[in-house]
Amino acid sequence: MSAASTWVKIYRNHDLSIKFDNFVLKITSKFEFFEIRKITVIFMNQKHLFISKFSEKLLPKSQFCAVWCFLLTVLLNPMAVGAVDITQQLHRPLKHSAVRESREEADMLVRQGEQQEDDGKSNKAIESWLQALDIYHLIGDLKAQGLVYDLIGKGYVHLGRLKEAEDPMRRRLAIARDTQDFQGQIFALNNIGTLLLQKGEFTPAAQTFTEAVTIAREVKNIEGQGLSLSNLGLATLRLGDYNKAIKLLETALIFRRRTPDAIAEANTLNNLGDAYLAAGNYQDTIGTYGSALRMAKVTRDRVASPMENRTNELRAIDGLVTAHRSVGRYERAFDLLEQRLTLATESENLGEKLKSFESYALLYEQLGNYPTARNFYERAIILARTLEDSKREVLLLDRLTQMLKQSKHR
Repeated sequence: MSAASTWVKIYRNHDLSIKFDNFVLKITSKFEFFEIRKITVIFMNQKHLFISKFSEKLLPKSQFCAVWCFLLTVLLNPMAVGAVDITQQLHRPLKHSAVRESREEADMLVRQGEQQEDDGKSNKAIESWLQALDIYHLIGDLKAQGLVYDLIGKGYVHLGRLKEAEDPMRRRLAIARDTQDFQGQIFALNNIGTLLLQKGEFTPAAQTFTEAVTIAREVKNIEGQGLSLSNLGLATLRLGDYNKAIKLLETALIFRRRTPDAIAEANTLNNLGDAYLAAGNYQDTIGTYGSALRMAKVTRDRVASPMENRTNELRAIDGLVTAHRSVGRYERAFDLLEQRLTLATESENLGEKLKSFESYALLYEQLGNYPTARNFYERAIILARTLEDSKREVLLLDRLTQMLKQSKHR
């Protein structure tokens, strides 16, 4: 078997894809080896048979049977037809309208997936994006494929399926490198680095963000520098170097403010708040989280990505609750938790509602109000079961058990 890329592969929503490459190809264990000449790639979906790389033509599905019978003849009787005959049989006029219609369908599926993602239906969103990816692959739109891989990766992250998220993210990076898309490389590297952070792989994450910073500086991409420095600061924070993290994040904030992206600026403010909190600087912690919260509230109805803005708002509230609780400002902490629960309820986000109940439980436990703390723990446990989050359910049950044991000794 030649080392060349000769293959047979089934694609999602495509009946068949075959590449013939002037090399020997074994079809199945029941057949002998056949020599196929020239290059032909075949895809079939509901509307068209797509012939690419050699002729790059679209055939109506009505002609599929004749073409397929012809190809079977070639496979079973390789000496019967020559390469020139194959070329002549498969040559058809290019149907631009079919390509345009396919692209419009794919674009619609991308928008549909984005709406589903904003509605918290990540599973449905991924299904839509996978369908779009199939079509972009069919018509050979490499740039669009890269963008959809990016969306799919983020969708898996939102579902907590980190292992599955890494492959589409790395495919996105590969496409950006192949096409010399430097901005695409910057954002792909940041997405991969963020994924590594979530997996607890802090050193590889920092290295990935550093590569992104280098590219952003070389091409003088202001937005990329702000994003990459912000994420590098967060990775540095996770590695325990608080002072370096604060410097990186303060620098990132300068770049963030040079672009009209309120969500990005609020995200960096939250990162900086995390760094101040870790360093025990509660005054700057409260001020920074407060700025992030105000920005998220002001832009709530004016941003293109309401889900990301909502995430910033909830994250700022969480940071402020922790900071105020740490300095004994319990009344302010309760006010913030009320805002958090309202926001989670209005957005019908059960995961965030669970986190709100958990935060209430921790605060009441800290104050020694065990009956009320128990009530919130139990409400959080019910939501964990509803969400089928067994790990969170076990953790909450353990906390509740430990609290009840401690309360008996007081």
